[in-house]
Formats: sequence, C-alpha cells, structure tokens
Amino acid sequence: MDKDELAAWLRLLETPDLGPQEARRLLAAFGSPQAVWEAGPTAWRALAPPEVAGALAAEPQGWAEHVEAAWQWLGADPRRAIVTLGDAHYPQRLLDIPDPPLLLYTLGRRELLNAPSLAVVGSRNPTPQGAENARSFARHLSQAGLTVVSGLALGIDGAAHEGALEGPGRTVAVVGTGLDRVYPKRHLALAHRLADEGLIVSEYPLGTPPLKPNFPRRNRIISGMTCGTLVVEAAVHSGSLITARLAAEQGREVFAIPGSIHSPQSRGCHLLIKQGAKLVEGAEDILEELRLDAPAPAAACAGPADHAPTARDPVLEALGHDPASLDALVARTGWPAAELSARLLELELEGHVARLPGQLFQRLERA
Repeated sequence: MDKDELAAWLRLLETPDLGPQEARRLLAAFGSPQAVWEAGPTAWRALAPPEVAGALAAEPQGWAEHVEAAWQWLGADPRRAIVTLGDAHYPQRLLDIPDPPLLLYTLGRRELLNAPSLAVVGSRNPTPQGAENARSFARHLSQAGLTVVSGLALGIDGAAHEGALEGPGRTVAVVGTGLDRVYPKRHLALAHRLADEGLIVSEYPLGTPPLKPNFPRRNRIISGMTCGTLVVEAAVHSGSLITARLAAEQGREVFAIPGSIHSPQSRGCHLLIKQGAKLVEGAEDILEELRLDAPAPAAACAGPADHAPTARDPVLEALGHDPASLDALVARTGWPAAELSARLLELELEGHVARLPGQLFQRLERA
C-alpha cells in the first residue's frame, strides 16, 4: 500500500465514535477507505448516524503523526507489514467473526495468517506439568503441519510458542500492544525468535502500551483465525475461558486437557469438558478431530528429554500423578526422609519430578 492508502485506513480506524461495524458499512458502500473520505459529509449523513457523520468530518487527534510513524516503521524492516480487510493476506477465517479488525500490524511470516492453525492457551501460572504439556502438544502439532497461535503471555502461551518453534517454527503470537513494544519484557528473546521464524500480530497502533482491556479483546483474534482452541490449564475465572467461549461462539472446535481434581488450574478445563469441549489426552486426538494426519514417524515428536526411567521407579509409583508432600511420600514408601529427599532430587534433575511451592512434588509426564 502507498502512504495515501495507509493514511485513509488509519483515519478510518482512529475516528472517534466510528466503530468497526459502521466502518465496514462505509467500506461496503464506497468500496475503499479513500473513497469514504472523498464522498464527503452529504454522503456520510445518508449512511451514518449524526454523531458518526460529525466525527468523520474532523481529523482525528494525532492521526498525521501516527501515519508518519507507521510509514517509517514499515520502511525500516521488510518483515513488517500492515494487512487490511481488503488485502489477500488478511486471515480469511477472521472475516467470519462478528467484529474482525480493520487492519493488522504484522512482523514476520505473513503466509502464516492463512495457514491451518490451532490456538493453544492457558494459565499464566501453570504447574510444571501444564507447561510441559503445552510445549509438547505445540511441538507435535507444529510437526503435523498446524500453526500454533497464542498470545505471548507468561506461562502456557510462552511454552506453546517455544514448543512450536522446536518444530518447523509454525507459530503466531497475537499481542495486546503495539508491535514496537514487547510485553511481558521477559519474553523479549522469544519475541525476537517469533519475528525471525514465526509471526507477531496486533490490531493496535504503534506505541500502544499494555492496557488491561486490550488483552481480552485480542482473544477474539486468537480464536477467530484458527480451526479450534486447546485449553491446557485454566482457572474457572480466566482469560483462557474467554478465548474458549469466543471459539465456541465463532463455530470453532474447543479442546481441553484434563488434570488433577485437586488442582485449581484444572478446574477451568474440567468445566469446559462438562460444557461439551473435547477431552484430549494427546495431540493425536486433536489431529483426528480436525481430520489431519499425525507426523511420521511419531517418535520424531519426542524431544531429547522425553524418556522415562528404564525400570519402574518406586518413588514415582508412590508419587502417582497428583502433587504430594514429602511426609505423604514417606508414609507411602516407608523410606527414611533423607533417603527419599535424595532420590527426589535425582528425579528432579532427570526431569521426571518437579518441586512445587509448599514443599510439594509432582510427577512430570511427556505428552
């Protein structure tokens, strides 16, 4: 797009009182954003409410500066683009949702916008097993040809992006800030990898800080551009359940991984399953539901740490699959506390056990 077209789109986006539905109505009537502005007040009043027609007549505050900043941003890096509703790269699935964004700022591999994809979302404070599940599922799905879409947040989102990057790098981050900012800062290195190997997307103008209302709103893009949404771990009241609800409303599939009945982080997934989400125990369940083939050989999906003890370990057998305290394990095994602590440390270093807050231990399984 040239600078005049960019200016017309940004003015449409930034005009006060002009919501996305009114903007799309004007675009449908006039054919392009430039034609909207050329039409003039008489034509606007015939199509829009008085307050909208009045807002269209005034230049949005800071609009010229935003145009210049966006134009300079685009020219500084060939990986950058602004994709509008009329662009062939615009995600076709987003056109089916009630309120698709007028435009998307993108950084990275634009072809991923229309690739077969699945959203992977969950808690910002997952259990070690939850983070490992997100990473392993995402790696497997990426190797099967699906693009993994998430939100670059701490916890499950970050683990999902990392797992997908261990595959062919098919992953998209939909963020709630301008693309000239990285939030959270702890994911700065991950964001750089995504820009090089995957894609970062935002509907928000450059310079937009991490405002709280933006994150639930961007969830409709995460769910809307994908075939379905997988919830790995989530509390009952969480943004991940908002994404799952949006996915269901948009006619997309919803998947959930079950967990311990004692874990608050599993209750959101269990609620989704009660409401009709598909219970999944492995990535193959998702591929089967979406009628996609699993990668061959399946062993290629396993990372170097995906190995189990060569023999049945009595401590792992006693630990089971729910978090347990040292005292509980002493009672189950009959081992002295010192000997048991030493073995738990060995298992932790080998990647088979995670130490949780409150002096609890949890067995780690590879998905």
